[in-house]
Parts: sequence; C-alpha cells; structure tokens
Amino acid sequence: MTSRNFTPDQTSEWDILAHTYQLDAYKLSQFKIYLELLQTWNKNINLTAIQETLAIIQYHFYDSLSASRYISLNEIASVADIGAGAGFPGLPLKIMYPHIKLFLIEVNQKKVKFLQTVIDQLALSDVHIYFQDWRTFLRTTSYPIDLFVARASLQISDMFRIFRSSSPYNNALLAYWASSHWKPENAEQNSYVVHQWSYQVDSRVRKLVLFKRP
Repeated sequence: MTSRNFTPDQTSEWDILAHTYQLDAYKLSQFKIYLELLQTWNKNINLTAIQETLAIIQYHFYDSLSASRYISLNEIASVADIGAGAGFPGLPLKIMYPHIKLFLIEVNQKKVKFLQTVIDQLALSDVHIYFQDWRTFLRTTSYPIDLFVARASLQISDMFRIFRSSSPYNNALLAYWASSHWKPENAEQNSYVVHQWSYQVDSRVRKLVLFKRP
C-alpha cells in the first residue's frame, strides 16, 4: 500500500474520524489510500460528484460508518451492498469490521474495475463483486447474507424484492440510507420498518432506516 501527506486541516479531520469510530492506525491508513484512489480514478470516470478531501471524509466515510452507531455489526457475519458504485457504504464498513464477508453488487464495469483495485490495494479479504443486476442476483444466488445495505441506489420498492416468499434472502435485514424527509410510501412499506434513526453529517440531516420482513 502507498502513503500520502495531508494538510493540517485534513489531518485533523482524519483524527476526528479515527476517534469517532475507534479506528486504529492501519484502518485509518486504508481509508486514506481509498480516498486517494477515489480522487485519482474520479478524474477519468464518474465515481462521485464529491471530490474534495474533507467532503469525501464527511459525506462518504462518516456517512457510511454511521450504521455502526445503530446496528450491532460485530454480530453481522455477511453484508451485501446493493448498487455499490464507488463502494459506499460497503467498503468503509468492511474496513471497520474486517470480519464481515462482503458482497458488492455493481453492474457498471468501470466501477467494478475501481472496486477491484480498492480491494487489491487495501488487501481486503473475503470481498466478492457480483457484476450483474439486482434482479438477477436475487434469482440466481443464495449466499448466507445477514444484512443488505443501500445508499442512494435502487428504489425501495425494487429492493423489497428480497422480502418475497420466493427470495432466499427474505429473512435478512435491509439498511437504507435516506434523506431526512423520507417516509414510507404506503402501509406495506411501513410494516417492514424496524427502526428509523436521524443523524447529522456536517450540516446535513440524514436518516438510516432498518427494514425486516414482518
């Protein structure tokens, strides 16, 4: 793995991230390399509209790790990231909880190459990329997944396919990163809501919603 020097303000932000989520020096170094790869690759392919270092730390790393405040991830053995994109929230959660077996579901081949580069550069083990669409994933796989995570990817109605009686994943949990004003569209969606938590990332109020089949 390579290293990089950061400005004093950035160093302070890294220190806050490490303190907030109890990250040791090795995990923090992984996040720094992840950020550098994201900024480098983002010059050629559209991975994220957020490009500044401090904003990436806040709106991608902090936001992804927010799940650790509300969900007992030490007790979660496997996670699948629906529409992983640049790896959020799946890869930050994997860095923080290396015991997790991670599945990244992403159809865009350029993003798949980026994800594989991050996995290789950070020497992450037990991370698997599934590069077909969500419906195909549900139809053709039956992995032992405890928790699905989704951050600004598919519509809730499409993700709810995991709860169908024919789905091998209908007993899994689904964690959804939502805007502060998100509300269930109907009574059926509401019946699947286990918890809703509001939290703040910098000046933005966000919401994490946990779903489970009734």
